[in-house]
Amino acid sequence: MITLDLQIACENKNLPTQSDFELWLQTAVNDEKPNAEVTIRLVEITESQQLNLEYRGKDKPTNVLSFEFDAPPMIEIPLLGDLIICKQVIEAEAIEQNKPLLHHWAHMVIHGSLHLLGFDHIDEDQALVMESLEKKLLAKLAIDDPYRDDLD
Repeated sequence: MITLDLQIACENKNLPTQSDFELWLQTAVNDEKPNAEVTIRLVEITESQQLNLEYRGKDKPTNVLSFEFDAPPMIEIPLLGDLIICKQVIEAEAIEQNKPLLHHWAHMVIHGSLHLLGFDHIDEDQALVMESLEKKLLAKLAIDDPYRDDLD
């Protein structure tokens, strides 16, 4: 069973439900870490930008930041990590990419969760593996391929 700590530090309007976040998280991590604990913090632009600058050296807000938890040696706890998701960036991207808002939220939770599991998209081969897994997981939720170019 996945345990979610949902923190809402943004305007609480038009947000997915706790159940939505739990379903998306479960879909993303259950096969790898069925007893994982994850914190998802929903933030405003200022917090996203500050964290993106501090941890990634990029002075702009971003859709999702993933902070994987590394337990000290010989200590086993189910904490997978934290996802920081910027509400305004998600909303703007959904409009810009002509995607249903709830589908984009699901994609970003799955995308961030895969980062917590160690997946990345730094080089092309890694990106292909990660994107393929994202598409597979989203398809389980009846969500179209978010990387298709013909969705516009």
